[in-house]
Amino acid sequence: MSDRTAWLTEDLEALRSQGLYTTIRHIAGPQGPWLIADGRRVLNFCSNNYLGLANHPHLVTAARAAVEEYGVGPGAVRTIAGTTILHDRLEERLARFKGVPATVSLQSGFAANLGTIAALVGEGDAIVSDELNHASIVDGVRLTRAARSVYRHADPDDLERAVEAARSAGAGRVLVITDGVFSMDGDLAPLDAVVAVAERHEALVMVDDAHGEGVLGRGGRGIVDHFGLHGRVDVEVGTMSKAFGVMGGYVAGSTALVEWLRQRARPFLFSSAVTAADVAACLAALDLLEASTELVDRLWDNARRFKEMMAAAGFDLGTSTTPITPVMLGEASLAQAFSRRLFDGEAVFAQAIGFPTVPRGKARIRVMVSAAHSRDDLERGAAAFARVGKELGVVG
Repeated sequence: MSDRTAWLTEDLEALRSQGLYTTIRHIAGPQGPWLIADGRRVLNFCSNNYLGLANHPHLVTAARAAVEEYGVGPGAVRTIAGTTILHDRLEERLARFKGVPATVSLQSGFAANLGTIAALVGEGDAIVSDELNHASIVDGVRLTRAARSVYRHADPDDLERAVEAARSAGAGRVLVITDGVFSMDGDLAPLDAVVAVAERHEALVMVDDAHGEGVLGRGGRGIVDHFGLHGRVDVEVGTMSKAFGVMGGYVAGSTALVEWLRQRARPFLFSSAVTAADVAACLAALDLLEASTELVDRLWDNARRFKEMMAAAGFDLGTSTTPITPVMLGEASLAQAFSRRLFDGEAVFAQAIGFPTVPRGKARIRVMVSAAHSRDDLERGAAAFARVGKELGVVG
């Protein structure tokens, strides 16, 4: 009998030969500015743990107490087994934090995008999406029967063209979707201009603020707060697996929107909720964010300092305007070699990112600086990049 999966082995070898095979490191212990990866203590530049909360004592204590009170699992989906009062509390707190009437929490930001898009539009409607939107948005769009079009990245004029075309084609509802912060380039959506276009054509606006929560706005309240667009963005999707340091996603908006998603969002209806420990830790993260802007301020200070050192060394940092720092290298094979040299020779964990996560020819090392990194960490990391960059001919 022939091996019907032989193509998998062949395609995996092709990925390796093209420099597109992703090596997954094995972590022992908690996330932090330093961690143990593949048995080595390394400087961590890979984590989305922006504020250093993933192992914060306040969150750990809250999670431990929740396990003692509620156990380790939710039992079933919330519509069947009921919802814990912790989930209710988190949704109420998130709504206040975001300045919206209501929120609903889900298992992840990915699940939030999948469930929301499919619940809001269908056959006869249209979706207009930024060309660099996250994979979860792309997949969410594919789940609908709505017409779909893509506009040039962060280009309000091209967005207007696409929305006008959708209206001319007779679309019922038109949903405009954009990331808030684009996770690979670190640039910001021109959300004020996006909203202006949508309002001219009575389109809905949805923003995925995964990398803006805890980073942008007053005390990390996100991109809508950053632009002062409260009440003008219909759907805000957030995640609690990045700056919050935990796990889970949520959707923020009107009371009617949230109630509709509780009735029709498939991840809410057909998959169990996140654990009580996760919810309690998210509540503890909100405690810290509401009490002080210190961590957010430190994050931005660290990002500015690191970018200055990297630019002085001659690296191309792309178009980032956020703490995300893409070190642009071009070819995937070079990015893979750079990442290996950092890890093996410099004890710096900074992963190569290539196609299909980014377009071909735009491979990079994406550095994620956090509030938990010390000044010495940043200087050590920048010096390591400079040494490897010179060895590989990336910088002079």
